[in-house]
Amino acid sequence: MVTPSEISKQVEELRQELDRHNHLYYVLDQPEISDADYDRLFAELKQLEQKYPELQSPDSPTRRVGAEPLESFTQVRHPLPMLSLANARNEQELEDWHNRVDKLIVDAGLKSESAAFVVEPKIDGLAISLIYENGSLVRGSTRGNGEIGEDITANLRTIHAIPLTLRLEAGEEPPAVVEVRGEVYLPLAAFQRYNQERAAVGEPTFANPRNAAAGSVRQLDPRIAARRPLSIWCYQVGYTEGLELNSHSQALDWLIAHGFKINPLIERYEDFTEVIEACRAWEQRRAEVDYDIDGAVVKVDSYAMHNTLGVVGRDPRWAVAYKFAPSTAVTHLLTIGVNVGRTGALNPYAVMEPVEVGGVTVSQATLHNEDDIRRKDIREGDWVVIQRAGDVIPQVVGPVIQKRTGSEREFRLPDICPSCGSHTVRPEGEVVVRCPNRSCPSQIVESIKHFVSKGAMDIEGVGERLVENLYKLGLLRNLADIYALKENDLVGLEVSHSVNKQGKRLPQRLQETSVANIFKALQDSRERLFHRVLFALGIRHVGSINAQLLAGHFRNIDELMAASPEEISAVDGIGPVIAEAVRDYFAEAHNLETVKRLREAGLQFEVVADEEETPKPLAGKTFVLTGTMASLGRAEAKEKIEALGGKVSGSVGKGTDFLVAGENPGSKLRKAEELGKKILSEADFLSLVSRVR
Repeated sequence: MVTPSEISKQVEELRQELDRHNHLYYVLDQPEISDADYDRLFAELKQLEQKYPELQSPDSPTRRVGAEPLESFTQVRHPLPMLSLANARNEQELEDWHNRVDKLIVDAGLKSESAAFVVEPKIDGLAISLIYENGSLVRGSTRGNGEIGEDITANLRTIHAIPLTLRLEAGEEPPAVVEVRGEVYLPLAAFQRYNQERAAVGEPTFANPRNAAAGSVRQLDPRIAARRPLSIWCYQVGYTEGLELNSHSQALDWLIAHGFKINPLIERYEDFTEVIEACRAWEQRRAEVDYDIDGAVVKVDSYAMHNTLGVVGRDPRWAVAYKFAPSTAVTHLLTIGVNVGRTGALNPYAVMEPVEVGGVTVSQATLHNEDDIRRKDIREGDWVVIQRAGDVIPQVVGPVIQKRTGSEREFRLPDICPSCGSHTVRPEGEVVVRCPNRSCPSQIVESIKHFVSKGAMDIEGVGERLVENLYKLGLLRNLADIYALKENDLVGLEVSHSVNKQGKRLPQRLQETSVANIFKALQDSRERLFHRVLFALGIRHVGSINAQLLAGHFRNIDELMAASPEEISAVDGIGPVIAEAVRDYFAEAHNLETVKRLREAGLQFEVVADEEETPKPLAGKTFVLTGTMASLGRAEAKEKIEALGGKVSGSVGKGTDFLVAGENPGSKLRKAEELGKKILSEADFLSLVSRVR
């Protein structure tokens, strides 16, 4: 017979095991078990607690959601004020802040050179305070006005990355009171999925992740908050009783050791020039991470220096926020335009009143497709939120419904191609509307742009403007026409323009030296390997990887053209959709003529002997790339790896063999280090690929 003590022990062990897996999954991002196994443990604990109610505990993983809806939030006073931060909007203001800190430290009789700094991302979320008494979470609140916030404990308990109890070593006594401060946020990928789910059931979408996070933690019903994929980055220890800490970096270490989620990219620096470089790096890195950041926070590390520096107004002198250019903005969507891509897809885009976002002025943004426009309920004449991070093309996040006047117009893609006037079609099962006319001017121009691009034939000097001008002059009507060009066709041709202070347009024209370089690039392109040529043809669904698979199997263009869809789809990694696209491409007389002319121009349409004999020393090895490389781009590095048989993945995991880390690496580096993966610098990588060839 099972005794009560044995049941109690079983319940406690289940709680500890679930807490451990919560920590692994939500804090460390290193899950050990499947969702199904976790659910099984959770159900087992819940069943025991229901059968033995005397064993229930507010700290149990089963009690994260369970509070009844509130009528309103109560106000709470913070044990220490949650101060705001002064802003530095450029590097000079950051230097000015450092100089003021230096002077105050020296005036206080301390050595300024002993100051160290911690640099961390400024998360664009909702600041909150967590109070733990004797190791258990007793209250969570919003920042409010810095002095008084709202009690949102029930909602914060639903966030799995927030520990309900401190993780303690055997025999360790928890502090009587410790306040932990952090920023609740929505990961970007989760935000996109969540908005799609809301739109699918007819609910309004959120304009940005911050609004979604703030709205979620202020729900009166905790069950609503629990359904939203919130997380947290903890960044500070506030009020304490029974805990002595000497520095901010020591506080972060304490938080990590006791189960809190701390950003792994936070670093400590003793040289302020490194602080400035770190802030620059964060501005570049903001496009790589899965959360919104609007700046970097720089803090003096020493708590003794915090006391010396003090506070002015509501801002601590020992910290400053280095602000980035905003990555989102609101502007007026004037109209929705349509362009035609190389495969005939009609692509809608937003034409907007110019607005500065992410450090640049933008007047156009992508809208993906008609279904996406309807899902987001974007209309011509709307005020819209646009987003741009790093070098990403600006995107329309959604409309600002509150600013609608009733004059806005719903959008529909045209039935007639705006480029050639053909009737458009929407193939069954696709979201994209297409122009079926392969002689459509836009399709021809976009096909040639793809053909000359870096990942395809890489014909340096032949840019988009030059292709457009050559088409207008009638010199390019087919991919093969580019090899029939004469130098006299290009000398003096306008390729760009600038505008002087008087607003006069100043054309930039090709000179003889530039033309000579273009013809050298044309000659070099004749040496591109078969798979590059196959990719450059622009066959629908055939990207660079699929082109390599097809070239490696069929060895030459004649075998590929003669293959049936069944034979093509039998190639490992090639499915029936790609097979049909290849078959359809070579069924068109126009495309066969193009291949014939490109062959006559000297392009490679078979796997050459040297290529056949090339060993694949990186076969079976998976690489992940992060950061910026000085000597080659990411696409070129990817090509080198794949040419040697390796595979490039977008994320670090158990199957990763090497992480190639350039300058300003992102969170992938820390993940690779935690998993014990081999880290290669740019020099290491170049040495490896040259050594194994």
